[in-house]
Order: sequence, then structure tokens, then C-alpha cells
Amino acid sequence: MHKVAIVGPESTGKSTLAIKMAAQLGAHWVPEFAREYLTQLKRDYVQDDLLEIARGQLLWEKEQSELGGNWLFCDTNLLVIKVWSEVKYGSVDPWILEQIRLDKYHLHLLMYPDLPWEEDPQREHPNQLFELFERYERELIVADVPYKVIKGKGDKRTMQALASLSS
Repeated sequence: MHKVAIVGPESTGKSTLAIKMAAQLGAHWVPEFAREYLTQLKRDYVQDDLLEIARGQLLWEKEQSELGGNWLFCDTNLLVIKVWSEVKYGSVDPWILEQIRLDKYHLHLLMYPDLPWEEDPQREHPNQLFELFERYERELIVADVPYKVIKGKGDKRTMQALASLSS
């Protein structure tokens, strides 16, 4: 199975792309665990919640990978949680750092922040999208893992992402 992680700043179309790619290829996809977790949380989140989110994300990824198939599209991974924790709290839980293993993905699709910002109560950084994009790209370069930057709107974005799977 080839796992593809879709990463990048908020409001860059990660979820939409994961769904579209899975549909195009008849594959499975892993939703963003944080969205469900934070929706059910009856208080403001704290740094310890990011550890629970990381565990949940890995569990969902494991469950979907056990369904088989050639491709699995992950709407986020631990890199996103790492960057989130660094930006929000200035540190990352050691367990997350131990588990991050970016090399277990066939490819990372790094979403360029060229889509209009969509307001959402779970989004926090509308004015830092390019700074966050650069941070993700640095992390991928340092990890020395395959990645492609995905730009454009609508079908152009989806087609570019699909083409990156064979390059």
C-alpha cells in the first residue's frame, strides 16, 4: 500500500483533496482526527490534547490501512500536529516526536496557500499561511522525504496531485 500524507497550513484544501483523490482512485482516506476531537471537546483545548489527537490520528490511519488497497490518503499526519504544537505552545510532546516517522509515507503533498481563507472556529492563523507553508517545507526537506507542492484551484489542483503520484 502507498500512503500519501496531505499536509500544510489551515484552509488549503487538505480534506477536499484527500476525499477527491480517494474517490478518483477507488482508495481509502483518513479524515483529520483533530476536527472530530475538538468538536466534541467541551472546553478550550490544551497542549495535552494534541497528544490525544496524535494518538487518534495514528489509530484511524492504522484502521484504514488494514482495509487494503493500493493507496491510502491521509488528511494530515503527525507533522501537522508537530507544527501546530510548536506554533501554539513552543514545544512538542516527546511521544509525538518519537512517532512522527515521515518516511513511512510514499509521498507528502504540501498544500500551497493559494485558496481563499475559509473561516472556521477551529482555524487560528489566517495571517500566517505563507510562514506556515515555509515551515512545513523546511520540515520535509530536513526529513529528506519525497514531497510535491500542490497549487491551483478545483480540478487543476486535483489533477496536479494525481499526476504527482506517478512522478
